[in-house]
Amino acid sequence: MRPVTLADDGFLFTLYASTRARELASWGWSAAQQEIFLRTQYQAQSRHYAAIYSPEGHALIEVDGVCVGRQWLVRTDAETLLVDMALLPSHQGQGLGTRLLCAIQEEATRARVPVRLNVTRDNPALRLYTRHGFMPVPGSESASPYLELRWQAPEGDSGTGLG
Repeated sequence: MRPVTLADDGFLFTLYASTRARELASWGWSAAQQEIFLRTQYQAQSRHYAAIYSPEGHALIEVDGVCVGRQWLVRTDAETLLVDMALLPSHQGQGLGTRLLCAIQEEATRARVPVRLNVTRDNPALRLYTRHGFMPVPGSESASPYLELRWQAPEGDSGTGLG
């Protein structure tokens, strides 16, 4: 992992577009229409995240020196918020997301804080999160396309192996 820089914007757009490809494929739009929509949405998301989240937790995920994804965490004394974790399709389904999520959980366990995230209900990553013990936050099961999930280490687990 390494911090995100301004020079990474092109990769971040490509990554963002890859996360929306399945959704857009069903809309019947031309490639030009998709490009305009994706750029607009990417810019809106980037501005929104930059306005409310600290850049310190924004990192690129690299494999053998090549960018394959991003992770954005906001760590506080009360919780770890997983703002975003995304991998290029070529690096999904190989255990990388699992390793990243386990590392986040281990860090949160040591800090004795829960991990919270939001995920769209149709996102395949929802299966990953539920396999790793994330549970819906009461009240988040509304008509929203997003589901808020929370994970808390079991009582007595300090992340040190000592309880």
